[in-house]
Amino acid sequence: MRHRAAVLGSPIEHSRSPVMHNSGYRALGLDDWEYSRIEVDAAGLAATVRGADPSFVGFSVTMPGKFAALELADEVSERARLIGSANTLVRRGAGWFADNTDVDGVTGALSELFRGDLSRVTSAVIIGAGGTARPALWALADAGVTDITVLNRSDRSAELGDLVAHRGLNVTYVDFSADLLSLSRANDLIVSTVPSAGLAGHESSLGHAPILDVIYDPWPTPLTVSAASNGYPTVGGHVMLAHQAYPQFELFTGRAAPYPQMWDALLLSLAQVS
Repeated sequence: MRHRAAVLGSPIEHSRSPVMHNSGYRALGLDDWEYSRIEVDAAGLAATVRGADPSFVGFSVTMPGKFAALELADEVSERARLIGSANTLVRRGAGWFADNTDVDGVTGALSELFRGDLSRVTSAVIIGAGGTARPALWALADAGVTDITVLNRSDRSAELGDLVAHRGLNVTYVDFSADLLSLSRANDLIVSTVPSAGLAGHESSLGHAPILDVIYDPWPTPLTVSAASNGYPTVGGHVMLAHQAYPQFELFTGRAAPYPQMWDALLLSLAQVS
């Protein structure tokens, strides 16, 4: 029996997900599995998923469809519900289960940044308050970090309120008029969830802590260059991308993800376009 999965989004041609998932299938000898890209915007996502051939067992969902993915699901994980979006859809019987493995992506990237010792992180700054900031908040809460500063150009505290309250977080909200140099030096970690252009001119002030920057193309980013020049470790969005793909692979196939082969395939793919 043929099994298929795909990544949904728009634009989608840049997605590295097929590289990772298909390499995983090959590594495990899953010759009847295939993973592809499907170009679809948020408005068309529900029809695409509900009309999918029965051979499709799951979908990875990238922007702009993560909110629509949550809305169409018949069953939703707690973290996806509170985060407010889903990047994973898994066929369950006649319906679809939604989850958000971006949490696992952030957790995995942070584990690599701190070499498995997240107890070193007691306070953190999240730059941005959009779709990626939410799983970052969840992942930090899982790691036991309760003191978090959200740095954003506009006040999004009301939108994050339910998530913050549910996870028992102590969150302070500031904008870019704050003393960014003191802010970065006072925290154990900075997670940037915004495009590099959004930080232009602020990199030198913010580069005084370990950095997870969710951007990976182009890499390194100006923010991570600044932090590295000050002696701080950095990790990029490609690491997060891999760690969110591993649990998706396992949800789709029911098999343990072959991490080394999927990771090597991702690195090779990135090297070919750099």
